Amino acid sequence: MTVTSPAALPHVSTWLFDLDNTLYPPEAEVMALVEGKMTAFVMRQTGLARQDAFELQKKYLYEHGTTLAGLMAYHSIDPYAFMNEVHDVSLDALLPDPDLNAAITALEGRKLVFTNGDENHAYRILDKLEMTHLFEDVFHLGHADLIPKPNLATFHRMMQKHAVTGPETAFFEDSPKNLKPAHELGMTTILVGPHAETNTDTFVHVRAPSLKAFLLQN
Repeated sequence: MTVTSPAALPHVSTWLFDLDNTLYPPEAEVMALVEGKMTAFVMRQTGLARQDAFELQKKYLYEHGTTLAGLMAYHSIDPYAFMNEVHDVSLDALLPDPDLNAAITALEGRKLVFTNGDENHAYRILDKLEMTHLFEDVFHLGHADLIPKPNLATFHRMMQKHAVTGPETAFFEDSPKNLKPAHELGMTTILVGPHAETNTDTFVHVRAPSLKAFLLQN
């Protein structure tokens, strides 16, 4: 599929956006701060040294979709206490981007956010980016009973809640694994981020160095 801009997707009536490192650039390092807090939490929970805790954190992320899901599977933790702790990070590096906000506004159709973050984190980010009003709604981890993407059941739950039809939807993500179920459901999959253009997954339809780069192409 050769797609250079939203204009090449006239069949799309629902624009679905991941949140972290998609609606803002990874250079803001919000997730780096979150990951540091996750490592500290895993160290405290398990008694592991920092490097071992970091490796376990990443193992859970890879195997379960989020570090939280792994911790819930193997440790007795309060998931909401975990999320409140790890998302309590500075957003000073996050700045609204009027050009990106205008480009999202210009998309014809519905706009939704689909995130593995919780409600407080999602709206804190969107408010800081001055984007909250751009989206019809946010499907967050609370709506998914804490079962994260890429679990197919979570995609089905999101689609049912918001009457989303796969073939009429384009999904923007920075994580390739979260695009695989979207592809299986008939969505147009758009991978964004610094490593997107070297990606070779067959379930990725479109690749761009950033959301802004794709949306502002003519």
